Amino acid sequence: MAKKDLEQKKEIARLYFLKGENQKAIAEKVGVNRATIARWITDGKWIERRAAENITRPELVNKALLAIDRILTKVSESNDDALLNGLGDRLSKIATMISKLDKKASVVDVIEVFVGFGKWLSNRSDFDAEITPELESLINKYQDLYIGDCFNKKQ
Repeated sequence: MAKKDLEQKKEIARLYFLKGENQKAIAEKVGVNRATIARWITDGKWIERRAAENITRPELVNKALLAIDRILTKVSESNDDALLNGLGDRLSKIATMISKLDKKASVVDVIEVFVGFGKWLSNRSDFDAEITPELESLINKYQDLYIGDCFNKKQ
């Protein structure tokens, strides 16, 4: 099998994996054995990528708020004074975490993501015929416009 074909199968397998497909189903769809899929998952750190893509900032903030709600409900429903010990500290730590998570991305964050996306797109163009120089140029144009708008809003 040509390296280009194998890379294309690997990319398709990665996308299936990130969408939550199991290894057996991916292997059947892509046409490689399950051991190959397992190796790609390990070598490419796909599990970490899937976790990062599936756990968003808003989800983490919501989970932290639910944790606060559970703590407060447990304390209010109980007559146990021991539950009050350290309550302020626990709530303060969760509130600090929420504050850190709830921040919006800066222009620098946006630029870093676009640079990474540009590199990924360029590498992918080696085996994906749909990614033409014209498409890359158009994407760059709109990324630049977006960054300009973000920068103007900050001032």
